[in-house]
Amino acid sequence: MQKGFMHMDINMTLFGNFVVFSMFIVGGLSYYLGKRKTSTPKIATLIGIILCVMPPLNIVYLIVLMLKNDVVTNSNIETTV
Repeated sequence: MQKGFMHMDINMTLFGNFVVFSMFIVGGLSYYLGKRKTSTPKIATLIGIILCVMPPLNIVYLIVLMLKNDVVTNSNIETTV
């Protein structure tokens, strides 16, 4: 190897471990935010897990979910007067 020449090895096993580890974290965060911010939290979780294959996109997805307004739940509370 030449002096001063930097060779960068990308270990695919390390990348695969990172993707699998981030699937658990982003999946959990997507489900938590999906329950509050969407009416379909399972689909929000699935999208977050799929986007873990491309790490910058999953961070952008979580930011978009955080900035979204909360879903208003209909509470059927009847009061008698």
